[in-house]
Amino acid sequence: MQNGYTYLDHAATTPMRADAVAAMLPFLTEQFANPSGSHRFARQVRKSIDEARDDVADVLGCRPGEVIFTSGGTEADNTAIFGTLDRRGGVALCPAVEHHAVLHAVEARHGLVVGVDATGRVDHDALASALVTSTDPVSIVSVMAVNNEVGTITDLAGVAAIVRRNAPNASIHTDAVQAANWLDLRTITPHVDLLSLSAHKFGGPKGVGILMARAGSAFAPLLVGGGQERDRRSGTHNVAGIVAMTVALRATDHERSAENERIGRLRDCLVDGLQDGLDDVTETVDRAHKVAGSAHVCIGGIENEALLYLLDEAEVCASAASACASGAMEPSHVLAAMGVPNERARGALRLTLGRTSTEADVARATTVIIDAVRRLRTGRAA
Repeated sequence: MQNGYTYLDHAATTPMRADAVAAMLPFLTEQFANPSGSHRFARQVRKSIDEARDDVADVLGCRPGEVIFTSGGTEADNTAIFGTLDRRGGVALCPAVEHHAVLHAVEARHGLVVGVDATGRVDHDALASALVTSTDPVSIVSVMAVNNEVGTITDLAGVAAIVRRNAPNASIHTDAVQAANWLDLRTITPHVDLLSLSAHKFGGPKGVGILMARAGSAFAPLLVGGGQERDRRSGTHNVAGIVAMTVALRATDHERSAENERIGRLRDCLVDGLQDGLDDVTETVDRAHKVAGSAHVCIGGIENEALLYLLDEAEVCASAASACASGAMEPSHVLAAMGVPNERARGALRLTLGRTSTEADVARATTVIIDAVRRLRTGRAA
Protein backbone atom coordinates (compact mmCIF):
# COMPACT_ATOMS: atom_id res chain seq x y z
CA MET A 1 0.00 0.00 0.00
CA GLN A 2 1.18 3.54 -0.81
CA ASN A 3 -0.61 6.31 1.13
CA GLY A 4 -3.74 4.18 1.28
CA TYR A 5 -3.57 3.20 -2.39
CA THR A 6 -2.91 -0.24 -3.80
CA TYR A 7 -0.08 0.71 -6.12
CA LEU A 8 0.41 -1.48 -9.21
CA ASP A 9 2.02 1.06 -11.54
CA HIS A 10 5.72 0.59 -10.82
CA ALA A 11 6.62 0.74 -14.52
CA ALA A 12 5.43 4.36 -14.48
CA THR A 13 7.44 5.30 -11.40
CA THR A 14 8.61 3.80 -8.14
CA PRO A 15 8.47 5.13 -4.59
CA MET A 16 11.81 6.50 -3.47
CA ARG A 17 13.91 4.38 -1.17
CA ALA A 18 14.35 5.82 2.29
CA ASP A 19 18.13 5.57 2.06
CA ALA A 20 18.05 7.46 -1.26
CA VAL A 21 15.99 10.24 0.34
CA ALA A 22 18.45 10.42 3.24
CA ALA A 23 21.38 10.59 0.83
CA MET A 24 19.88 13.65 -0.88
CA LEU A 25 19.37 15.77 2.19
CA PRO A 26 22.93 17.00 2.88
CA PHE A 27 23.18 18.28 -0.71
CA LEU A 28 19.93 20.18 -0.33
CA THR A 29 21.15 21.88 2.84
CA GLU A 30 24.74 22.35 4.00
CA GLN A 31 26.62 20.82 1.03
CA PHE A 32 25.13 23.18 -1.53
CA ALA A 33 28.25 24.29 -3.42
CA ASN A 34 28.48 24.13 -7.20
CA PRO A 35 30.78 21.18 -7.99
CA SER A 36 32.27 23.07 -10.92
CA GLY A 37 33.77 25.65 -8.55
CA SER A 38 37.47 25.83 -7.74
CA HIS A 39 37.34 26.30 -3.96
CA ARG A 40 37.55 23.61 -1.30
CA PHE A 41 33.80 23.67 -0.59
CA ALA A 42 33.10 22.93 -4.25
CA ARG A 43 35.76 20.25 -4.42
CA GLN A 44 34.15 18.39 -1.54
CA VAL A 45 30.86 18.26 -3.45
CA ARG A 46 32.63 17.26 -6.68
CA LYS A 47 34.21 14.34 -4.81
CA SER A 48 30.72 13.02 -4.08
CA ILE A 49 29.92 13.07 -7.81
CA ASP A 50 33.17 11.27 -8.60
CA GLU A 51 32.38 8.60 -6.03
CA ALA A 52 28.87 8.22 -7.44
CA ARG A 53 30.33 7.80 -10.92
CA ASP A 54 32.61 5.03 -9.67
CA ASP A 55 29.68 3.23 -8.05
CA VAL A 56 27.52 3.49 -11.17
CA ALA A 57 30.35 2.17 -13.32
CA ASP A 58 30.71 -0.83 -11.04
CA VAL A 59 27.00 -1.70 -11.32
CA LEU A 60 27.07 -1.26 -15.10
CA GLY A 61 30.36 -3.02 -15.66
CA CYS A 62 31.95 -0.09 -17.48
CA ARG A 63 34.61 2.54 -16.84
CA PRO A 64 33.80 5.60 -14.71
CA GLY A 65 34.67 7.86 -17.65
CA GLU A 66 31.92 6.17 -19.67
CA VAL A 67 29.19 7.33 -17.24
CA ILE A 68 27.37 10.55 -18.12
CA PHE A 69 24.80 12.02 -15.73
CA THR A 70 21.64 13.38 -17.38
CA SER A 71 18.24 14.73 -16.38
CA GLY A 72 16.61 11.34 -17.01
CA GLY A 73 15.90 8.61 -19.52
CA THR A 74 14.41 10.86 -22.18
CA GLU A 75 17.48 13.08 -22.33
CA ALA A 76 19.74 10.04 -22.39
CA ASP A 77 17.75 8.48 -25.24
CA ASN A 78 17.60 11.73 -27.19
CA THR A 79 21.32 12.32 -26.74
CA ALA A 80 22.12 8.86 -28.04
CA ILE A 81 19.92 9.23 -31.15
CA PHE A 82 20.26 12.90 -32.07
CA GLY A 83 23.85 13.14 -30.88
CA THR A 84 25.00 10.22 -33.00
CA LEU A 85 23.20 11.46 -36.10
CA ASP A 86 24.48 15.01 -35.63
CA ARG A 87 28.05 13.79 -35.37
CA ARG A 88 28.05 10.96 -37.89
CA GLY A 89 25.16 11.57 -40.29
CA GLY A 90 23.27 8.62 -41.72
CA VAL A 91 20.01 7.33 -40.25
CA ALA A 92 18.81 5.71 -37.04
CA LEU A 93 16.88 2.44 -36.77
CA CYS A 94 14.62 1.07 -34.05
CA PRO A 95 11.78 -1.45 -33.59
CA ALA A 96 8.18 -0.26 -33.66
CA VAL A 97 7.64 -0.96 -29.94
CA GLU A 98 10.22 1.48 -28.57
CA HIS A 99 9.39 4.09 -25.95
CA HIS A 100 8.47 7.36 -27.63
CA ALA A 101 11.70 8.96 -26.37
CA VAL A 102 13.43 6.72 -28.91
CA LEU A 103 10.70 6.13 -31.49
CA HIS A 104 9.84 9.81 -31.95
CA ALA A 105 13.53 10.73 -32.14
CA VAL A 106 14.10 8.17 -34.90
CA GLU A 107 11.00 9.29 -36.77
CA ALA A 108 11.95 12.96 -36.41
CA ARG A 109 15.11 12.26 -38.41
CA HIS A 110 13.29 10.07 -40.98
CA GLY A 111 14.89 6.90 -39.70
CA LEU A 112 13.94 3.26 -40.11
CA VAL A 113 11.33 1.48 -37.98
CA VAL A 114 11.21 -2.32 -38.19
CA GLY A 115 8.65 -4.86 -37.09
CA VAL A 116 8.50 -7.17 -34.07
CA ASP A 117 7.11 -10.62 -33.33
CA ALA A 118 4.07 -11.45 -31.19
CA THR A 119 6.10 -11.11 -27.98
CA GLY A 120 7.37 -7.64 -28.88
CA ARG A 121 10.90 -8.74 -29.76
CA VAL A 122 12.46 -7.20 -32.85
CA ASP A 123 12.16 -9.37 -35.94
CA HIS A 124 15.74 -10.46 -36.61
CA ASP A 125 15.17 -11.00 -40.33
CA ALA A 126 13.54 -7.58 -40.69
CA LEU A 127 16.41 -5.99 -38.77
CA ALA A 128 19.07 -7.61 -40.95
CA SER A 129 17.21 -6.72 -44.14
CA ALA A 130 16.79 -3.07 -43.13
CA LEU A 131 20.48 -2.76 -42.28
CA VAL A 132 21.66 -4.02 -45.67
CA THR A 133 19.01 -2.39 -47.88
CA SER A 134 18.99 1.09 -46.36
CA THR A 135 19.90 3.71 -48.95
CA ASP A 136 21.61 5.74 -46.20
CA PRO A 137 24.15 4.21 -43.84
CA VAL A 138 22.66 3.23 -40.48
CA SER A 139 24.63 5.10 -37.83
CA ILE A 140 22.76 3.91 -34.74
CA VAL A 141 20.44 1.03 -33.88
CA SER A 142 18.35 1.47 -30.72
CA VAL A 143 16.60 -1.55 -29.17
CA MET A 144 15.17 -1.42 -25.66
CA ALA A 145 16.30 -3.99 -23.10
CA VAL A 146 12.86 -4.43 -21.50
CA ASN A 147 9.62 -3.16 -22.98
CA ASN A 148 7.96 -0.57 -20.75
CA GLU A 149 4.44 -1.69 -21.61
CA VAL A 150 4.39 -5.49 -21.79
CA GLY A 151 7.67 -6.35 -20.06
CA THR A 152 9.29 -8.30 -22.89
CA ILE A 153 13.03 -8.97 -22.46
CA THR A 154 15.08 -8.36 -25.61
CA ASP A 155 17.80 -10.73 -26.80
CA LEU A 156 20.40 -7.97 -27.00
CA ALA A 157 23.21 -10.41 -27.71
CA GLY A 158 21.35 -11.62 -30.79
CA VAL A 159 20.55 -8.07 -31.88
CA ALA A 160 24.18 -7.03 -31.47
CA ALA A 161 25.38 -9.97 -33.55
CA ILE A 162 23.07 -8.98 -36.41
CA VAL A 163 24.14 -5.34 -36.27
CA ARG A 164 27.85 -6.12 -36.08
CA ARG A 165 27.54 -8.46 -39.04
CA ASN A 166 25.43 -6.24 -41.30
CA ALA A 167 26.35 -2.70 -40.21
CA PRO A 168 29.67 -2.93 -38.36
CA ASN A 169 30.07 0.85 -38.15
CA ALA A 170 26.70 1.42 -36.48
CA SER A 171 26.49 2.22 -32.77
CA ILE A 172 24.13 0.11 -30.67
CA HIS A 173 21.98 1.84 -28.07
CA THR A 174 19.59 0.32 -25.56
CA ASP A 175 16.93 2.07 -23.54
CA ALA A 176 17.42 0.08 -20.31
CA VAL A 177 15.11 2.28 -18.25
CA GLN A 178 12.88 -0.68 -17.37
CA ALA A 179 15.73 -3.15 -16.92
CA ALA A 180 17.57 -2.11 -13.76
CA ASN A 181 15.14 -3.78 -11.34
CA TRP A 182 15.12 -7.10 -13.18
CA LEU A 183 18.32 -7.68 -15.16
CA ASP A 184 21.98 -7.60 -14.19
CA LEU A 185 23.12 -4.59 -16.18
CA ARG A 186 26.61 -6.05 -16.42
CA THR A 187 25.18 -8.67 -18.79
CA ILE A 188 23.81 -5.94 -21.08
CA THR A 189 26.66 -3.49 -21.43
CA PRO A 190 29.04 -5.83 -23.33
CA HIS A 191 26.59 -5.83 -26.24
CA VAL A 192 25.98 -2.09 -26.57
CA ASP A 193 27.80 1.18 -27.10
CA LEU A 194 25.21 3.39 -25.40
CA LEU A 195 22.76 2.67 -22.57
CA SER A 196 20.09 4.81 -20.89
CA LEU A 197 18.75 4.66 -17.31
CA SER A 198 16.31 6.76 -15.28
CA ALA A 199 16.56 6.97 -11.49
CA HIS A 200 12.86 7.09 -10.64
CA LYS A 201 12.30 3.64 -12.14
CA PHE A 202 14.42 1.96 -9.44
CA GLY A 203 13.73 3.90 -6.26
CA GLY A 204 15.65 7.09 -7.00
CA PRO A 205 14.35 10.63 -7.55
CA LYS A 206 12.75 11.99 -10.69
CA GLY A 207 14.78 14.29 -12.91
CA VAL A 208 18.08 12.43 -13.01
CA GLY A 209 19.42 9.62 -15.17
CA ILE A 210 22.44 8.06 -16.84
CA LEU A 211 23.80 7.66 -20.33
CA MET A 212 26.58 5.10 -20.52
CA ALA A 213 28.71 5.84 -23.58
CA ARG A 214 31.53 3.45 -24.39
CA ALA A 215 34.90 5.00 -25.07
CA GLY A 216 35.04 5.86 -28.75
CA SER A 217 31.30 6.44 -29.13
CA ALA A 218 30.96 9.42 -31.43
CA PHE A 219 28.08 11.74 -30.65
CA ALA A 220 27.49 15.47 -30.43
CA PRO A 221 26.26 16.83 -27.09
CA LEU A 222 22.58 17.64 -26.87
CA LEU A 223 23.30 20.39 -24.34
CA VAL A 224 26.24 22.81 -24.60
CA GLY A 225 27.43 25.52 -22.29
CA GLY A 226 29.65 24.97 -19.27
CA GLY A 227 31.36 21.85 -20.56
CA GLN A 228 30.41 19.58 -17.66
CA GLU A 229 30.62 15.81 -18.07
CA ARG A 230 33.73 16.19 -20.24
CA ASP A 231 31.85 18.42 -22.70
CA ARG A 232 29.31 15.64 -23.34
CA ARG A 233 26.47 17.12 -21.27
CA SER A 234 26.67 20.72 -20.10
CA GLY A 235 24.67 22.00 -17.16
CA THR A 236 25.19 22.30 -13.42
CA HIS A 237 25.10 18.88 -11.82
CA ASN A 238 22.02 17.77 -9.91
CA VAL A 239 24.23 16.62 -7.06
CA ALA A 240 21.47 15.57 -4.69
CA GLY A 241 19.77 13.60 -7.44
CA ILE A 242 22.98 11.94 -8.63
CA VAL A 243 23.96 10.82 -5.14
CA ALA A 244 20.46 9.52 -4.34
CA MET A 245 20.22 7.74 -7.69
CA THR A 246 23.50 5.96 -7.03
CA VAL A 247 22.36 4.78 -3.60
CA ALA A 248 19.16 3.44 -5.15
CA LEU A 249 21.03 1.73 -7.99
CA ARG A 250 23.44 0.06 -5.58
CA ALA A 251 20.59 -1.23 -3.42
CA THR A 252 18.64 -2.44 -6.46
CA ASP A 253 21.68 -4.31 -7.73
CA HIS A 254 22.20 -5.95 -4.33
CA GLU A 255 18.56 -7.02 -3.89
CA ARG A 256 17.74 -7.92 -7.49
CA SER A 257 17.96 -11.69 -7.33
CA ALA A 258 15.80 -12.09 -4.22
CA GLU A 259 13.30 -9.49 -5.39
CA ASN A 260 12.93 -11.13 -8.79
CA GLU A 261 11.92 -14.36 -7.08
CA ARG A 262 9.54 -12.71 -4.61
CA ILE A 263 7.89 -10.35 -7.08
CA GLY A 264 7.62 -13.09 -9.69
CA ARG A 265 5.54 -15.14 -7.24
CA LEU A 266 3.31 -12.15 -6.55
CA ARG A 267 2.86 -11.48 -10.28
CA ASP A 268 1.92 -15.11 -10.92
CA CYS A 269 -0.58 -15.02 -8.06
CA LEU A 270 -2.13 -11.83 -9.44
CA VAL A 271 -2.55 -13.08 -12.99
CA ASP A 272 -3.65 -16.56 -11.92
CA GLY A 273 -6.22 -14.99 -9.61
CA LEU A 274 -7.65 -12.85 -12.39
CA GLN A 275 -7.83 -15.81 -14.75
CA ASP A 276 -9.46 -17.99 -12.10
CA GLY A 277 -12.04 -15.33 -11.26
CA LEU A 278 -12.85 -14.15 -14.78
CA ASP A 279 -13.19 -15.69 -18.19
CA ASP A 280 -11.48 -14.26 -21.27
CA VAL A 281 -8.36 -12.93 -19.53
CA THR A 282 -5.12 -13.54 -21.42
CA GLU A 283 -1.51 -12.66 -20.65
CA THR A 284 -0.17 -10.52 -23.45
CA VAL A 285 3.33 -12.01 -23.24
CA ASP A 286 4.27 -15.40 -21.87
CA ARG A 287 5.96 -15.25 -18.45
CA ALA A 288 9.10 -16.89 -19.80
CA HIS A 289 9.72 -13.90 -22.08
CA LYS A 290 9.11 -11.00 -19.69
CA VAL A 291 10.34 -9.52 -16.42
CA ALA A 292 8.96 -10.59 -13.06
CA GLY A 293 7.14 -7.35 -12.36
CA SER A 294 5.00 -7.29 -15.51
CA ALA A 295 1.39 -8.52 -15.33
CA HIS A 296 0.07 -7.11 -18.60
CA VAL A 297 -3.26 -8.72 -19.54
CA CYS A 298 -6.05 -8.27 -22.07
CA ILE A 299 -9.56 -8.62 -20.69
CA GLY A 300 -12.42 -9.34 -23.08
CA GLY A 301 -15.78 -7.61 -23.00
CA ILE A 302 -14.66 -4.28 -21.49
CA GLU A 303 -13.13 -0.94 -22.39
CA ASN A 304 -10.04 -0.27 -20.29
CA GLU A 305 -10.81 3.42 -19.89
CA ALA A 306 -13.96 2.50 -17.96
CA LEU A 307 -12.08 -0.13 -15.97
CA LEU A 308 -9.37 2.33 -14.97
CA TYR A 309 -12.06 4.74 -13.76
CA LEU A 310 -13.51 2.09 -11.47
CA LEU A 311 -10.06 1.06 -10.23
CA ASP A 312 -9.21 4.67 -9.46
CA GLU A 313 -12.45 5.01 -7.52
CA ALA A 314 -11.39 1.95 -5.50
CA GLU A 315 -7.89 3.40 -5.00
CA VAL A 316 -6.10 0.81 -7.12
CA CYS A 317 -3.37 2.41 -9.23
CA ALA A 318 -2.90 0.80 -12.66
CA SER A 319 -2.55 1.90 -16.27
CA ALA A 320 -3.66 0.84 -19.71
CA ALA A 321 -2.05 0.16 -23.04
CA SER A 322 -4.30 2.54 -24.91
CA ALA A 323 -5.28 6.19 -24.81
CA CYS A 324 -8.36 8.17 -25.67
CA ALA A 325 -7.90 10.48 -28.63
CA SER A 326 -10.68 12.46 -30.29
CA GLY A 327 -13.24 10.41 -28.39
CA ALA A 328 -12.11 7.08 -29.85
CA MET A 329 -10.08 4.45 -28.07
CA GLU A 330 -6.96 3.57 -30.05
CA PRO A 331 -4.64 0.67 -29.27
CA SER A 332 -1.14 1.42 -28.12
CA HIS A 333 1.60 1.45 -30.70
CA VAL A 334 3.23 -1.46 -28.85
CA LEU A 335 0.19 -3.74 -29.02
CA ALA A 336 -0.50 -2.73 -32.61
CA ALA A 337 3.07 -3.62 -33.62
CA MET A 338 2.74 -6.98 -31.85
CA GLY A 339 -0.36 -7.77 -33.88
CA VAL A 340 -2.81 -7.69 -30.96
CA PRO A 341 -6.30 -7.21 -32.48
CA ASN A 342 -7.95 -3.89 -31.68
CA GLU A 343 -10.82 -5.52 -29.82
CA ARG A 344 -8.34 -7.22 -27.49
CA ALA A 345 -6.19 -4.12 -27.09
CA ARG A 346 -9.23 -2.14 -25.92
CA GLY A 347 -9.30 -4.32 -22.83
CA ALA A 348 -5.57 -4.12 -22.10
CA LEU A 349 -4.50 -3.53 -18.52
CA ARG A 350 -0.91 -2.88 -17.42
CA LEU A 351 -0.34 -4.02 -13.85
CA THR A 352 3.27 -3.67 -12.71
CA LEU A 353 4.70 -4.72 -9.38
CA GLY A 354 7.82 -3.62 -7.57
CA ARG A 355 9.85 -3.50 -4.40
CA THR A 356 6.98 -2.31 -2.16
CA SER A 357 4.38 -4.73 -3.56
CA THR A 358 2.91 -7.16 -1.03
CA GLU A 359 0.61 -10.18 -0.88
CA ALA A 360 -2.07 -7.88 0.54
CA ASP A 361 -1.76 -5.60 -2.51
CA VAL A 362 -2.22 -8.56 -4.85
CA ALA A 363 -5.18 -9.95 -2.91
CA ARG A 364 -6.98 -6.60 -2.80
CA ALA A 365 -6.24 -5.73 -6.43
CA THR A 366 -7.48 -9.13 -7.60
CA THR A 367 -10.78 -8.69 -5.75
CA VAL A 368 -11.28 -5.12 -6.95
CA ILE A 369 -10.44 -5.87 -10.60
CA ILE A 370 -12.70 -8.93 -10.73
CA ASP A 371 -15.59 -6.95 -9.24
CA ALA A 372 -15.03 -4.01 -11.60
CA VAL A 373 -14.90 -6.21 -14.71
CA ARG A 374 -18.08 -8.01 -13.69
CA ARG A 375 -19.81 -4.66 -13.17
CA LEU A 376 -18.73 -3.46 -16.58
CA ARG A 377 -19.79 -6.66 -18.29
CA THR A 378 -23.25 -6.51 -16.75
CA GLY A 379 -23.67 -2.79 -17.26
CA ARG A 380 -23.85 -2.04 -13.53
CA ALA A 381 -21.00 0.47 -13.69
CA ALA A 382 -22.94 2.96 -15.79
